[in-house]
Amino acid sequence: MFLAQQPVVRDAKVLTTLPDSFRRHDKDNAWAHANRGGATIDSFLEGPVWAEDHLWVTDIPYGRVFRVSMQGDWELVAEYDGEPNGMKRLAGGDFLITDYRNGLVRLDIRTGNVSPFLERRNSERFRGVNDLTFDSAGNLYFTDQGQTGMHDPAGRVYRLSPGGKLDLLLANAPSPNGLVLSPDEKVLFVAMTRGNCVWRVPLQADGSVSKVGQFFTSYGPSGPDGLAMRSDGHLLVANPGLGYVWVLNHRAEPVEVIRSPTGASLTNLCFGGEDGKTLLMTESTTGAILCIDMPMGGAPVHGGRLA
Repeated sequence: MFLAQQPVVRDAKVLTTLPDSFRRHDKDNAWAHANRGGATIDSFLEGPVWAEDHLWVTDIPYGRVFRVSMQGDWELVAEYDGEPNGMKRLAGGDFLITDYRNGLVRLDIRTGNVSPFLERRNSERFRGVNDLTFDSAGNLYFTDQGQTGMHDPAGRVYRLSPGGKLDLLLANAPSPNGLVLSPDEKVLFVAMTRGNCVWRVPLQADGSVSKVGQFFTSYGPSGPDGLAMRSDGHLLVANPGLGYVWVLNHRAEPVEVIRSPTGASLTNLCFGGEDGKTLLMTESTTGAILCIDMPMGGAPVHGGRLA
């Protein structure tokens, strides 16, 4: 029997943590009641994006967006009545955010103003959008997770064209979360958190999907969350519950495991830093930004060109 080589194990380090001045202590937060067992939490960081030589992150329960320098300086960019999660840059410089409460919203980084972008589909509210990614043609792919799971595998994955056409690609997903395209953009990978796996979604020439399969299977109390693609085609999977980042080759074999040195809720990740080869990660229960050097940077991240 062939046995895959054991993965290299490395420990990330803490780059910086959310300053005490920004930590909240609300005892009655609706998002925390539904998603953190009612625990009192001071933050829950997500949605990392590298832009303008800074890391930008969201704070879901308190509706905030921060800009963080590599020297550990934190700036509050926006605070509004929402629950922001995933975030990506638009071509004009603004950010598009998947907001669990409000659908897709746009952040003007110069003013901190947050405005609606896509609140509903055919007058129906989303279940709770989670993460997003763009392709080189400007198409937006995003997940609608809500409270779906193995008990209710009815999460959705959508594609929105630059012209405004909205296609439903998947409607049977058990908790769709992070998503990323292969370097050739022929395959969409989608993390299924409650299914504890990552799906492989082939994209056909006519825009449809076919022969969707399970690419990677994890384990533990909470499954894959954020995804990133390395320039060599290796898929990086943030796995809260384990506090791991899985680095997977084209056969979904873990060739490297990156471990969190603090907390086990390693939720999301992106490439950044001066040379683009620093992997930056959010550890959400401790409010920490983790980092580790990688041998190569990420695959190109495209900005959106939506109207």
